[in-house]
Amino acid sequence: MPTQLRIAIVGAGPGGLTLARILACHGVTVRVFERERGPLERPQGGTLDLHAESGQLALQHAGLEHAFQRIARYEDQGSRLMDQHGHLLFEDPNPAAADRPEVDRTALRQILLDALPEGCVNWGVGIHAIRPADGARWTLHQDARTHGPFDLVVGADGAWSKVRPLLSPYQPQYSGLTFIEFSIEDVDRRHPRIARLVGRGKLEVAGDARAIIVQRNANAHLRGYAIFRVPIDWAAIPRELSSLKAQFKGWHPDILALFEAANPQVVARPIHALPVGHRWSHRPGLTLIGDAAHLMSPFGGEGVNAAMLDAVELAQHLLQTPDGSAAVQAYETHMFERVLPAAQGSAEGAAIQLSHDSLALSLAHLHQHLAPQ
Repeated sequence: MPTQLRIAIVGAGPGGLTLARILACHGVTVRVFERERGPLERPQGGTLDLHAESGQLALQHAGLEHAFQRIARYEDQGSRLMDQHGHLLFEDPNPAAADRPEVDRTALRQILLDALPEGCVNWGVGIHAIRPADGARWTLHQDARTHGPFDLVVGADGAWSKVRPLLSPYQPQYSGLTFIEFSIEDVDRRHPRIARLVGRGKLEVAGDARAIIVQRNANAHLRGYAIFRVPIDWAAIPRELSSLKAQFKGWHPDILALFEAANPQVVARPIHALPVGHRWSHRPGLTLIGDAAHLMSPFGGEGVNAAMLDAVELAQHLLQTPDGSAAVQAYETHMFERVLPAAQGSAEGAAIQLSHDSLALSLAHLHQHLAPQ
């Protein structure tokens, strides 16, 4: 790839930062534009499991294997499944051969940021428009300010991407599921019974067309999600912790203790997804990675892993192909097919959530992953 190619990445999430880091390792100057004013402006979300064949592979290409080992939590890969009566249906406390260690989103983002050249990320730049410039180049517009022109603009700006409408008419659709997020601090010291209930990893409790998923994060922090299948306008109503607990009346006291120990603030997160098989016709100078390209439900744990693998493959094509447009088109053609199984799996996972047999299906899924490969 000609090193003078000017590249802009919109969005400083794991996908965009991975792409910037890999290109920077090969001497390519990249500018990342992020609307947040700094890396800690808002919570980045919960824990992630990075897969060896995608997320971890991307960090290897980025030269960050050792940095990743410092933040990876191999001890937190366990799984527990219970019903609403408190009966333990499945437990795998810490899979010995598991290769999907947990890592907090904030910590992952920070090792990527620390590895980028100074000034690579432009904070506090909310892009409201992308417009054609001369030839096949594009300019980014931040209120009255213009950035560019750029030979390639990569939309790594998530579910509600500003770049996507230039390539595709599709918008994410509500899945019918809403997560109400809550959190518990310093659980090992302040709430040892809850710490034992959740275990070292993830606890899932299901019954009565509702579910709770709780994940252990770093620093003895628990992040939980109460899951409902409700209309989108229900998700827009502000919720309080007391009303959330009332939704689970009759559940086992040990499970309800999660709400009693939680911080009072809760956040509604309606789950959206792009259509399975989402794709677009190639347009010179533009492309998408991560959720901007293939937003999926969280059932499957593929989102960030797919985004980071997108970054690897796009970078490889750009570095190996003299024609930038041809490189992007090759990346897109392969990516459309690669993400299809993951998108199908996440869509099926969302479809069966809270169904009459979702508990049995979750149990079968856990046993399947426990079986020797």
